[in-house]
Amino acid sequence: MNANLSKSASNGREKVFTYVEQQEKIDEVRRLIGPLTGNLAFYCYDASIARYLRARNWNVMKATKMLKETLKWRHEYKPEKICWEEVAHEAETGKIYRSNFKDKHGRPVLVMRPSCQNTKSTKGQIRYLVYCMENAILNLPMDHEQMVWLIDFKGFNMSHISVKVTKETANVLQNRYPERLGVAILYNPPKFFESFWTVVKPFLEPKTYRKVKFVYSDDLNSKKIMEDLFDMDTLESAFGGNNQAGFNINDYAERMREDDKRVPLLWSSERASMVYEPTSAPGTCCDSVNVESGSDDSDKVGNSSSHDITPEKCLSECNSPEGNQSNDRVEGIHTDGGDVKLEKDLGNVTLNPW
Repeated sequence: MNANLSKSASNGREKVFTYVEQQEKIDEVRRLIGPLTGNLAFYCYDASIARYLRARNWNVMKATKMLKETLKWRHEYKPEKICWEEVAHEAETGKIYRSNFKDKHGRPVLVMRPSCQNTKSTKGQIRYLVYCMENAILNLPMDHEQMVWLIDFKGFNMSHISVKVTKETANVLQNRYPERLGVAILYNPPKFFESFWTVVKPFLEPKTYRKVKFVYSDDLNSKKIMEDLFDMDTLESAFGGNNQAGFNINDYAERMREDDKRVPLLWSSERASMVYEPTSAPGTCCDSVNVESGSDDSDKVGNSSSHDITPEKCLSECNSPEGNQSNDRVEGIHTDGGDVKLEKDLGNVTLNPW
């Protein structure tokens, strides 16, 4: 983490943590999670765990439960295995895509156009959303963890509203990719959307909906939000910028295919041989991770070493032929009902871009 202090709000009061206190909480979460192998092990580097802690106001137990649920989801859903060819049909209309420009902070931008919805499968729509999130994270610069959402409401009407898809989208964003959203711009939403927003808002964490900004092209004050956030020469004209280039499915497909080639470099088990096995407190079983449990022994701070190997460091090392070999297995993990069991039969650890 770059900051020496971390702040979080709880009951209107601000908590301030020193770097040492932050690290203790990170180590405690890692101890409670237990030994990990494969892709899941590298997912739990320091900055990644810190995102879960920030999402839960640095509450160790809540952050641990949230992270366990994500690990179970990643093991079963395998988001890193989704490739362009699987979801290309969802992208044909440009309903979601990563733009070829970034904001002034260097963050990648996901453009969304709900009026361009072209399928009826909620499952397919969410899978494409996950692919887009993974791709945006793949393209994060070294010193950034968050992205920007630009939501264009041109052509949007009541027929495009789906509470089910909205709830699923909120679940993916908040619970599977916590603290990945920097800001969401709702551009020219129609008047009736305000009523829909009232319905949707309860699905969102306060930290999430505070990141949502309403921008109207005929409002000088809200237009300034765009000018402060983007270089107007690179921003698409649809959002008030000077860039006339629009979405082209053929060009975008080529970009995504090239990005897909980079994914195995980050997940290859050949690029790392480290294994993380936390030091257990006496009497603590680290072999089983119970997703539903909130009663783990968290009174003691573990003395495990931190794993602060960032994805950017991995990219610089993934330049050998062996790095192109992808491993889709996660050693020593089994699902059993609501539990994720992580055994001590540890193998090589893959490089995880998250």
